[in-house]
Amino acid sequence: MADTQDPGGQGLLFLTDEQLRKGIEAMFFAYRGFTADPDRILQHYAYGRAHHRTIHFIRRNPGTTVNNLLAVLGVTKQSLNRVLRTLIEDGLVESSVGKRDKRERNLNLTETGATLEKELSDAQRARMRAAYLAAGPEAVFGFRTVLEAMMDPDLRRHYNKPRGSGA
Repeated sequence: MADTQDPGGQGLLFLTDEQLRKGIEAMFFAYRGFTADPDRILQHYAYGRAHHRTIHFIRRNPGTTVNNLLAVLGVTKQSLNRVLRTLIEDGLVESSVGKRDKRERNLNLTETGATLEKELSDAQRARMRAAYLAAGPEAVFGFRTVLEAMMDPDLRRHYNKPRGSGA
């Protein structure tokens, strides 16, 4: 059996049910904090978290397709279409005919959409930067390692995919 000692020589104490429960609760409360700032901003537009996630991933992958967004977001086509319709009607997202496949729709943020995405991301980056500074580089590396290990393999591929490919 591989050596599973933690760096502090505590054995497997970090794997107790109580430690796992604390980690799960920490994720719930951290997520509330992580989404609180964008939620306040989104209220001014009558948008929700689905709009935020859509704007975020279009910004991260300009020219992405509806099918790619469906895979990344894990939502139904009906749900995504409802969100996209609103964002397009409000002038935040533009949809164009695919260059490789005329049946596809390529999605990009407009200048207004990019401005909102920046405001939302700036709020989250500020919170994340403060947490990273408080925790230090080793903790940040460990945190990212844990998050990546929790991802399903298909989602990890999306996470690791080079950005800006339109795919």
